[in-house]
Amino acid sequence: MEPHNDIISTAMVMIGFVIFAAILSKTYLTYDDNSLALENYRQAALIANDVAGYPGIQGSRQDLISADALDAIAMPAADREMHSEFFHRFSANADFFVEVRTDDGNHTWIIDRYETASPDRDIIAASVPVVIELGNNARCIPGTVTVRVRNNNRI
Repeated sequence: MEPHNDIISTAMVMIGFVIFAAILSKTYLTYDDNSLALENYRQAALIANDVAGYPGIQGSRQDLISADALDAIAMPAADREMHSEFFHRFSANADFFVEVRTDDGNHTWIIDRYETASPDRDIIAASVPVVIELGNNARCIPGTVTVRVRNNNRI
């Protein structure tokens, strides 16, 4: 009977070790995913703040965003030069698009680097409240600038 007890004990220890390794591995993968998401969120938040203060879409005052400027660079871009200047301001490594919308939902502008939508694997978004100037500074309404960072990396 003695040798059979050693086999059962060894099997129990090995099963416990495999379960411990699986839990440890899952914990590390979850931590890695969360830290990557946090890093992408921080990047999206920085870009959103930069877009909200971008001089190229500034209205009659520094704290306003011009709807006319958004019309020029939103998809499909009427002013291709201004559209490319908008994206040259940011890192070439950042794959993102910008959505500007009024809080009442009547106006939406999508500013994307690409003409056609690319398949998105993961998207991390950050938003900043802004004031959008429609036509002149007498007609200003609240809105939101949302930056969505795409993560197309395949593992």
